[in-house]
Amino acid sequence: MPANQPAECYLLVLFMHVFYNEFIRQIGEGTVHVFVVEDEHILRLELKILLENALYQVTAPDTFDKVACQVKDVRPDIVLLDVNLPGISGFDICTQIREQMEVPIIFLTSRTDSMDELNGILKGGDDYITKPYQAPILLARIAAVLKRTKGMEKKAENQIMRNGVRLDLSKCCLFVEAQRVDLTKNEMKILHLLFQHPGEFVSRIDLIEYLWENQLFIDDNTLSVHITGIRKKMGAIGVQDFIETKRGIGYRI
Repeated sequence: MPANQPAECYLLVLFMHVFYNEFIRQIGEGTVHVFVVEDEHILRLELKILLENALYQVTAPDTFDKVACQVKDVRPDIVLLDVNLPGISGFDICTQIREQMEVPIIFLTSRTDSMDELNGILKGGDDYITKPYQAPILLARIAAVLKRTKGMEKKAENQIMRNGVRLDLSKCCLFVEAQRVDLTKNEMKILHLLFQHPGEFVSRIDLIEYLWENQLFIDDNTLSVHITGIRKKMGAIGVQDFIETKRGIGYRI
């Protein structure tokens, strides 16, 4: 069970989490979903109440033979996973989850052996919290893991790698190893569409509509000018023949 903690500290952290979740909701990320795997009924109920009061959405099953499948179906933002479960180890469940998807996992356990903590990290856990824990510490550790992992996901979403060339959408540029070339907005949009369809030809019409969907008429030659500009910039960092042209069909990478 959670250890005793000062009421002021608990309320402060709870307020911070309410504020954090409301902010996430307002920017369109939706409510953060926590999947709790805990076999002790009272502790599971306490965790559920604590997290829901902090405005988290909570799923807390009372059977544990199909946890990995449930996590895959529910697709939570983070998993709180007890190590000591009836019939199966939390470490084994973590391995099963990792074989199917990437989701932050925090181990909860009454074990104090440092080797168990090391085993949890090696199995793919993102954090390891020993019972009895303090509620403010638990909430703070959840927030820290979410901040770290969501930041990594966001960074990964903004970068696409194809054939040794990395397109960075947040910086509007291309990287080839340490070399960088800046792109115009339209050059980035052209490459973004091509990067999303590797090995496939994207027609000129699709590119034109993607770039200038709100304009009634665009000179077909404008797209050619942009493609030429992209090739020139890529050539400056040693990349040749990256974009293939097929007359009457379109472009591909």
